Amino acid sequence: IVLVASNKCEAEGLALAEAEGVKTVACSSKGLSRDDHDKAMELAVLSAGADYILLAGYMRILGSSFVSRWTGKIINIHPSLLPKYKGLETHRRAIEDGEKFGGATVHIVTAELDAGEILDQVSVVIAKDDNPETLAKKVKIAEHQLYPRALTSFLAQHKLAEDKQ
Repeated sequence: IVLVASNKCEAEGLALAEAEGVKTVACSSKGLSRDDHDKAMELAVLSAGADYILLAGYMRILGSSFVSRWTGKIINIHPSLLPKYKGLETHRRAIEDGEKFGGATVHIVTAELDAGEILDQVSVVIAKDDNPETLAKKVKIAEHQLYPRALTSFLAQHKLAEDKQ
């Protein structure tokens, strides 16, 4: 990990990264166009020498130009079993629809919201007494197990492909 960046100056991940000695950047998106914010974030990513962008809790949609420059190299974790429940309020929507399972998905980011290739998923049971907050807590625990596993597999496959070239 060469950089942890956020569009929220108070993001918990920034403090965690700093405690581990990882470089951090906070670039508020308030008052910036999508393109200007994307440019600032990309400059930080390139300056840090990153090969991939791994999103977690990044709640700002990246512009299609940014995504196309990083095709196949931006990964996201989303709190639903995609392709169901793209976008926001995934837990509320799953509960209202009577789903038996919620979960999380790791996927490649494309210009279309939450529509890229699925790399891995994990399911959690939605209990009868779950509400969006309790389900979110269960999914977050599962995400913390899923994301490292999915990233390790993805990066290992890419390393193998690079080594063959």
